[in-house]
Amino acid sequence: MPLSIERLTTLEELAALRAEWNALLAHNAINEVFLTWEWQDAWWRAYQAGELFVLIGRDPHGTLHGIAPWFIDTRDPSERVLRPIGCVDVTDYLDIIAPHARREAFCNGIAAYLRAHSAAFTRINLCNVHGQSPTLVDLPIALEKVGFEVTLRPQEVCPIIQLPDSFERYLESLDKKQRHEARRKLRRAENAEEGVAWHIVSPADDLNAALETFLALMAASHPDKAAFLQDERNRTFFKLIMPRLAACGWLQLAFLTAGGVPIAAYLNFDYDNRILVYNSGFQPEGYAHLSGGIVLLLRLIEHAIACGRREFDFLRGNEAYKYRMGGQDRPVIEIKARLAAQ
Repeated sequence: MPLSIERLTTLEELAALRAEWNALLAHNAINEVFLTWEWQDAWWRAYQAGELFVLIGRDPHGTLHGIAPWFIDTRDPSERVLRPIGCVDVTDYLDIIAPHARREAFCNGIAAYLRAHSAAFTRINLCNVHGQSPTLVDLPIALEKVGFEVTLRPQEVCPIIQLPDSFERYLESLDKKQRHEARRKLRRAENAEEGVAWHIVSPADDLNAALETFLALMAASHPDKAAFLQDERNRTFFKLIMPRLAACGWLQLAFLTAGGVPIAAYLNFDYDNRILVYNSGFQPEGYAHLSGGIVLLLRLIEHAIACGRREFDFLRGNEAYKYRMGGQDRPVIEIKARLAAQ
């Protein structure tokens, strides 16, 4: 059964799709918090980097079978680039949304639509595609059928830990040096005179106050993070998306304190039985001897295992600490396409 393809261009049309959107995402091969309606809508409200170009596919009965959450980036006057909503800095995995049974039909439908409306954009750049996504096969085939030249290239990596059934087994999976260091740092924190404790922000806590504390630690931890937060759009996005995720039960905001003072924090997502490490912050002055960031990270891995989570995903970036903690690379791929020369 063919799908009719429609383009959505307004936030109002996006809002009307909310209930159908997440229901469809639950059946997608790649189910990521970054693809939820909450994330996509918040990103667009904060950044609005061009023109919405969200393609949806419905069958003759009106049932939704596909979403391509895209926009045309108009910031460079010399070109109009078709990109996924969320691309690229604050979002880690992006994709189209379609169940397995209708994925081929949806890819063929949006490819034909793009060919028919190719005057609307100069090229296609789909970043942050999960390395295990079937889109990496299905969409290039569909695009090439209608005359696009397509290239795929490795973009970044997301180191991940496949979690075992106990924290002790996790520690045993580390190499000898890292296992020794992890245990030593945990013992030192437990015995510290300052009184080290950790907690996850609960629904009973003041989320806005906790977010302000987190943002202060984030800015203090590195000049690049401080510069990132000086962009008001980035702060707007954080303050818009985090309460939404908390309301859905997907936000995990954790702090390590010494003598009651927050010295390290992680802002993670607890989604689809996985923990995703989104951002962090720490106080660099006076507390380095406590290794607060690593201690909190180890406690969060321990907590994830106790809760039965299957994966701990450090998300994009190949920072050395991720591998010391046992991360193994998952590729993130970029799809580029443009019409072949006629």
